[in-house]
Amino acid sequence: MTTAGMETTTRQSRVVDIAGTAWPLYKIEALVVGLLVFVVAVVVVQSLQVAVLSSAAIAAVVWLAGLARQATGTE
Repeated sequence: MTTAGMETTTRQSRVVDIAGTAWPLYKIEALVVGLLVFVVAVVVVQSLQVAVLSSAAIAAVVWLAGLARQATGTE
């Protein structure tokens, strides 16, 4: 009986230590991008509703893209 050679690889994810907790870098990137979009939207549009919704949407997209990047190992 033969077995297939199963190779296991460990992916080293990039993390940032904040107050003793390891945060994946893509989460920090998403929060920073969301904050920047919020500030720019408030200054340009002068509407908190638009700023909050747009920054939340952009932050979610960046977060999910980072998660997908990490899952596929294309960081």
